[in-house]
Amino acid sequence: MKPRTTLADRVYHSLFSRISNGDYPANQKLPPENVLAQDFGVSRPVLRTALERLREEGLVYSRQGAGNYVRAPLSKPVGFARVETLADIQRCYEFRLNLETKAAALAAERHNAAVLGDIEEALKLLRAATGSLQHREDADFAFHLAIAKASNNQYFETTLRALREHVNVGMKLHGQSLMTDGAKGLEEVLQEHTVLFDAIRDRRTDEAAGLMQMHLEHSRDRLFGGGLLDLRMT
Repeated sequence: MKPRTTLADRVYHSLFSRISNGDYPANQKLPPENVLAQDFGVSRPVLRTALERLREEGLVYSRQGAGNYVRAPLSKPVGFARVETLADIQRCYEFRLNLETKAAALAAERHNAAVLGDIEEALKLLRAATGSLQHREDADFAFHLAIAKASNNQYFETTLRALREHVNVGMKLHGQSLMTDGAKGLEEVLQEHTVLFDAIRDRRTDEAAGLMQMHLEHSRDRLFGGGLLDLRMT
């Protein structure tokens, strides 16, 4: 059965994306509940359901009488140097090709309805952005992060979270390259995400891995114009 997406789910995913992308930094107070409810066009009970889910997952915490705050990570077991060159972006793609291809296969094998709904919700945001001729790096990252989460192996998700800033650099530049083709480029990328979601949903393990590899290779090649850098040591 197709998982049902509620208003609270939509608010949760939007807040999750904002927190993951640093729009609300660690230890920062979230906007008041009435402001957030108005921002998302929902009632305060719906908003509170979404916030409760974020609290359960350890992303936010409440201070009595003071509101909701973004929780700082307890530790940073993985750290990467900042992206400074095109070579760094290419290396990031190399790493993602190994990391996310396996994560997609495991996601197809292990996902449940709840995490499949997370992937689908991110896909809906990508579809809406494509319809508006926009590329949303936050929705793109949320899609890939939800797949890593669906692998039911915390090392995939933790590593991808640690790579967020690095991945976003590539996604932003990739999005800019897509816009040169207008709707055509955006629709092609949306289709790549869509067929990948379908393969994961239908538990087609090998196909999911192949589609993830193809998607990342296409993204890399669109960005680099097919001319990769020579990274051999001299």
